[in-house]
Amino acid sequence: MRQTTFFQQRRVLVIGLAKSGFAAAKLLHELGAMVTINDRKPFEENQEAQQLEQWGIRVICGGHPLELLDEPFDFVVKNPGISYTNPMVKKAIEKGLPVVTEVELAYHISEAPFIGITGSNGKTTTTTLIYEILQAGGKQPLLAGNIGLVACEVAKGARADQWLVTELSSFQLAGIREFRPRISVLLNIFDAHLDYHGTKEAYAQAKANIFKNQTKEDYAVVNADDELVMRLAENIQAQKVLFSATKVLGQGAYIKDNVVYWNDEKVIAVSDIVLPGKHNLENILAAVSAAKLTGADNEAIRQVLTTFTGVKHRLQYVATVDGRRFFNDSKATNILATQKALAAFENDAVILLAGGLDRGNEFDALLPYLRNVKAIILFGQTAPKIARIAKQAGIETIEYVDNVEKAVPVAYQLSKPGDVILLSPACASWDQYKTFEQRGDIFINAVHKLK
Repeated sequence: MRQTTFFQQRRVLVIGLAKSGFAAAKLLHELGAMVTINDRKPFEENQEAQQLEQWGIRVICGGHPLELLDEPFDFVVKNPGISYTNPMVKKAIEKGLPVVTEVELAYHISEAPFIGITGSNGKTTTTTLIYEILQAGGKQPLLAGNIGLVACEVAKGARADQWLVTELSSFQLAGIREFRPRISVLLNIFDAHLDYHGTKEAYAQAKANIFKNQTKEDYAVVNADDELVMRLAENIQAQKVLFSATKVLGQGAYIKDNVVYWNDEKVIAVSDIVLPGKHNLENILAAVSAAKLTGADNEAIRQVLTTFTGVKHRLQYVATVDGRRFFNDSKATNILATQKALAAFENDAVILLAGGLDRGNEFDALLPYLRNVKAIILFGQTAPKIARIAKQAGIETIEYVDNVEKAVPVAYQLSKPGDVILLSPACASWDQYKTFEQRGDIFINAVHKLK
């Protein structure tokens, strides 16, 4: 693909910095574009803007002046987190300017083909699994995207004999124009980010953009168990490859007699897979499909699936202490994620650590999933709300603590060998912690102190 000369002497406005905006501005400058940065944060507080200005890039900080768009820009690159309702973005679109995110730049400069993964849940686990399987098979893949590695930075060094395995958010996909993955993966669609997209339909369509530019030469890996995903993939041009955790398909990836199959070929027994949770079987089947389409062999798949215990903060196995297994699911920032985590341990006695930012919702939807929870330890703003549901579920042991760190020794004292101690908060972390990662790291450190 590599179209580096396309950007020479182009006038580009980059709206919003952070990691992706900074990387996009730097790349465009290196490729000979005439770049203007516009970021809301004041210049004196804005280290990224200061650094870019030192490189000779024009920087306008402290707000989004609409008159800036009276200048003759060729296109706009916006930070994915900036909504299309932003006045600056709306004016750019009204003027007919292309508005893209940095993943579009990555596509234009990458020599490597893309595997693009999206969905409401499971993106990071599936992306990591695909990357690990290709790595185990000696394919030297590259990892990028919403997983924390800016795609256009990674794409700069990509070779034609590699695969660029890229996690894609709805925010990124809403802004693509020509981006075309050789292999796309759509895992599932649930209600999410409606404050950004406005409606579930708009959110789903942003996800479906992953198929938009694919041709008959490309592949689309599609969840046969998700009706909305199947509907979105109905009329796509790419070759459809289905996966299902509930149906025996005959083609694609599926489970039969407790064995993962690819087409009619046995790949691995489910009992040999160490990643916990029924929901992770969907992620595994999607990863097997994508990996097989690249030519990965079963040995590489088995090597990963018999050792991979999870992505950090996503139902991550932490340690076993005196027979008690500790799992860090700090990424469970909503009820659906905690439902999936609890379902993963439906045959175990669980001590649940939960609570966090109060967004105004109740937690009644957790009730059917608390059957095997023997004790619950609560912290944060939502502790009283979750306690109400715990009482309804008949959980007799309900403890309140100040924070996650204090919850761990209390959980240990209430547990016995064989129990699962699960941090799955069902809430965002921002009432007490900067990020869910910080919350998870504190949990991990507290578990290691027990040891």
